[in-house]
Amino acid sequence: MGGYEHILVAREDDTVTITMNRPARRNSLSEPHLRELLTAFTEVGESDATGIVLAGAGPVFSAGHDFADVAARDLRGVRELLRLCTEVMRTMQLVPQVVLARVHGLATAAGCQLVASCDLAVAGESAGFALPGGKGGWFCHTPAVPVARSVGRKRLMELALTGDTIDAATALEWGLVNRVVPDDELDDAVAELLGRATRGSRAAKALGKQTLYAQLDRPEQDAYAVALEVMAAASQLPGAREGMAAFLEKRPPEWPD
Repeated sequence: MGGYEHILVAREDDTVTITMNRPARRNSLSEPHLRELLTAFTEVGESDATGIVLAGAGPVFSAGHDFADVAARDLRGVRELLRLCTEVMRTMQLVPQVVLARVHGLATAAGCQLVASCDLAVAGESAGFALPGGKGGWFCHTPAVPVARSVGRKRLMELALTGDTIDAATALEWGLVNRVVPDDELDDAVAELLGRATRGSRAAKALGKQTLYAQLDRPEQDAYAVALEVMAAASQLPGAREGMAAFLEKRPPEWPD
């Protein structure tokens, strides 16, 4: 997988790693960079891979939007850029694979948005997270959307209003990441969590991820209505049938997908 200018895409077994590769610009998200991310996630989403790791090259994960790109745009242009960024975030959640952020250094503004939009996140102890618009001139309105759904109202308000950076341990306590490990153990921790999160039937996992996002922000009664119908239908999938048969027959499952 190649042909990109701003990212690197590599596959090992069933895992594809997409690495933001603009270290000189702190992996800031220009329009070309975002378009390449969108293309890569879309292409991998249509493949038989089971997991995707999002990483950053250089000293930081991502510093967010590229201000050189933003400053050159009028209102319409900025709106188009933000729509593209939102499409990237939504695509990460729509692809059937488990998407895991491998975070080192800073993840700020739209970089923090990337982390919050991934299904899972593992951070090195060097990592820091911020919505810095609160102490600047351009508030982090769109990055706050997925961050709010990870950390809750009061913690979102602290991040967004102060603009201060929180360390990896605080991000773990607040629910923004799943694990924090020493930087030299980051790759092993990523592989371990992703390995556990991609076990079982691929079709069942893909439907499960889709349904989790569909019900998360609904009132409980509506969430149950969605989940009930999907779970009933999913009971007829080959993977579900095999999983139940293997349990009843006391044998290891042989997944059909």
